[in-house]
Amino acid sequence: MMSDILVTTTENIPGHQYEVIGEVFGLTTQSKNLIRNIGASLKNVVGGEIRDYTNMLDEARNVAVDRLKLNAANMGADAVVMMRFDSGSIGTDMQSVAAYGTAVKYI
Repeated sequence: MMSDILVTTTENIPGHQYEVIGEVFGLTTQSKNLIRNIGASLKNVVGGEIRDYTNMLDEARNVAVDRLKLNAANMGADAVVMMRFDSGSIGTDMQSVAAYGTAVKYI
């Protein structure tokens, strides 16, 4: 089950021996609607945190991790080690987030 997949940024899982299955990914690209983009542009003039974009990135990160876990579960993994994030912008209003790591199976 996907929720049982342990995801860790460390190389080792204390108390567990495992074999490497392979690389796994979770990807998503998200954007906000036009009204929120206009609001963000106005906030850009005065400065400060643009909460809509912060929330969008938080949601994108969660979606990417869920997809990473699904990818690992489909490979028969028990956990993902060395998980990392990568992100980038596409155009002016889209963000892409990738979660990636190494799927492992306990032995």
